[in-house]
Amino acid sequence: MKLLKVIKHNELFPPCQSKDGGDIEIRNAARAVVFDGENKIAILHVSRHGYHKLPGGGVEAGEDMAKALEREMKEEIGSQIEVIGQVGRIIEHKDAQNLKQESFCWLAKLVGEKGQPDFTEEELEGGFEVIWVSIDDAIEILRNDQSDNYDGKFIVIRDLCFLEEAKNLQ
Repeated sequence: MKLLKVIKHNELFPPCQSKDGGDIEIRNAARAVVFDGENKIAILHVSRHGYHKLPGGGVEAGEDMAKALEREMKEEIGSQIEVIGQVGRIIEHKDAQNLKQESFCWLAKLVGEKGQPDFTEEELEGGFEVIWVSIDDAIEILRNDQSDNYDGKFIVIRDLCFLEEAKNLQ
């Protein structure tokens, strides 16, 4: 999958020491730009921290990428999807968390009806909510986001890049 961007801690924040000087954790994640029948896409509003994001999340140990993507879409937007193409991948170096995350993103379409998400307790506390908007509106929303936390600052840059690439692929 095409590498779209590498986001480094020192591009967003002053240099820092690793959180404990330990090994760097490697995490893969599966995400999607999911279109419904009205050509709107799903984004998640994280109201507690002032940002929006694409649905998706971490690949669990022993899980393949396709199964992780399917599981994450069911959990975060409550729906089945069909993958229709690749968007690309982005690497994030989160030095303050000793984390290197590689996110893989696909284009997908909704299969069947929109369902209800099954958010975790942490996501509910973060104020997660699914909204469906045009891809242009999603890009504008993320451009105007002002996240107040470490992860959110990475997420907005990452997902804005994915959205802009997805728009170019249409």
